[in-house]
Amino acid sequence: MSTLDWFRKAVVYQVFIDRFNGLEETRNSPGFLGGTINGVLQKLDYFVDLGINVLWLSPFYQTLNYHGYHITDFKKVDPHFGTEDDLKSLIREAHAKGLYVIADFVPNHCSNQHPFFLDAQHNKNSKYYDWFIFENWPDQYRCFLDFGELPKLNLNNKEARNYMLGVADYWLSLGLDGYRIDHAIGPSHRFWKVFKRTMKAKYPKAVFIGEVWCDGLDKKLIKTTGLKDKTRKRKFGISQEGIQLEYYGELDGVLDFALNNILVEAVKNGEDLLSNKELKSKIQKHFQQVPTDYIMVTFLDNHDMDRFLLHCKGNIQVMLNAFEILLSTGQPVVIYYGTENCRFNKVPIHNSIPHSDLAVRAPMDWNAINRQFIEGFKNLITKYRNQEN
Repeated sequence: MSTLDWFRKAVVYQVFIDRFNGLEETRNSPGFLGGTINGVLQKLDYFVDLGINVLWLSPFYQTLNYHGYHITDFKKVDPHFGTEDDLKSLIREAHAKGLYVIADFVPNHCSNQHPFFLDAQHNKNSKYYDWFIFENWPDQYRCFLDFGELPKLNLNNKEARNYMLGVADYWLSLGLDGYRIDHAIGPSHRFWKVFKRTMKAKYPKAVFIGEVWCDGLDKKLIKTTGLKDKTRKRKFGISQEGIQLEYYGELDGVLDFALNNILVEAVKNGEDLLSNKELKSKIQKHFQQVPTDYIMVTFLDNHDMDRFLLHCKGNIQVMLNAFEILLSTGQPVVIYYGTENCRFNKVPIHNSIPHSDLAVRAPMDWNAINRQFIEGFKNLITKYRNQEN
């Protein structure tokens, strides 16, 4: 039996902590809306009833922003979200109910207000100077893509690498069952080899899933990544399917953006998802390229993408059909919080429009749970779990 059998056919619920039980009346705010770790704990029975067996928490580390990705201290829980004791309670109670808990791990970058970066930026002799990649000190430095507020950590520096390995170890030691790794294409492949070897030695049952996503990546930003063969990729472009396989042997698996692209295009084209032989053939061909011991985590949408129901033109049954395809793959399936409301952004989000992603990050409306979706989703989970037995 594999140490990761618990995850291979999991149904994962992606919790965006601040918005999961935040204030509905201020739904369009780019600020904190009050969602907490304790609020997630209060919904454990809801997850169990829905058929979930893994919770995926958004970053809970000390941060400047509600989404948690602008980190100012990797080793503290942000007070907006609660306390470390709250996190321990959530993990303990979730485990008691048969739920696993994974969290976002963000090793590639930090906030430009992180004390380490501020010290490096103001003092060239700082011990942290080489923890970052200054191209022209103090104001030109490598960052997460082209977001200047998120300086990139130099994980090829031994001290920086060991620090981030220590961060990963610390939160796993509290009982987390693994990580969804943000922007896994940022750190080098060397880092991931060391990371996996180090973490698996101590936490063999922990799962490490990478966000390996290159759709729309500008060629000039490839230099900010740890991808292999950068020159060739700048010249010939990047295949999403190919890039996902690049991390085989270094991570346990990746989020399957390639499959997501296939389903989104099918729905946009108005195809019948369940009876389309060409679509079925595409999906089979996709998985034929994947090693059997490499986990492809399937999903319809997430916090950086349009709600899938937008592509379905609001048709809930079409979305349920898409979930049925995901469940039929025998891979883990993720449901993004708020899908149960069956609300969706009417206008596609776009990086050039400030805060347009708020449209897919609205607070969970607990008074507007769609029963058609809930019952359909639960029935699908039951159907595929019964087939396994």
